[in-house]
Amino acid sequence: MSVRLYVGNLPKELEREELEAVFADHTEDLVSVKLISDRKTGKCRGFGFVTVKTDEQADVLVEKFNGYQLQDTTLKIEKALPRSKSAKPEGDVAESSTPAPSRRNKGGSKGDNKGRTTPAVTASTDAVQPDPRWAGELEKLKEMLAAQTTSS
Repeated sequence: MSVRLYVGNLPKELEREELEAVFADHTEDLVSVKLISDRKTGKCRGFGFVTVKTDEQADVLVEKFNGYQLQDTTLKIEKALPRSKSAKPEGDVAESSTPAPSRRNKGGSKGDNKGRTTPAVTASTDAVQPDPRWAGELEKLKEMLAAQTTSS
C-alpha cells in the first residue's frame, strides 16, 4: 500500500525537477512526486505530494526531510490526510448514496443561476460557540444589555 506525504512550505519558484532532486537518494522508494502549481501562473502554490511504497519508508522520509532547508525555506513534511469525498465529520463512517454536487458551470452565461439552489444552513444555536478570544467581552456585553432591559 502506498503512502502519500504532504510537502509544504515550498518556494514559489520551485520546479518539479528540483523537488525530485531533494529525494534523489530515495528514488527506489518513490512512487510519484507531484508539485501543485497555480493554473494561471504555472508557479508552485507552496506545497506538493510525494508518494512512497510503504509506511516505514514514509516515516524515514518524514524524519529525514521535515525541517530540511530548500532555497532559504524550511520544508514541512508529514503524512497527508486522506482526501474526503464529502463534507462529513471524520468520525462518520456511513456512506452517502447521494453524489456530491459538481462545482463546474455546465453552460449558461456568467451570473446565470438558473437551476441552482443554495444549501440551507441549519445549525442549532446551542452548537454555535463564540470565538474564545472574545468570549469574555461578549459576556460583559450580554450583562450590560440585560441590565439595560431590566432597568427600563
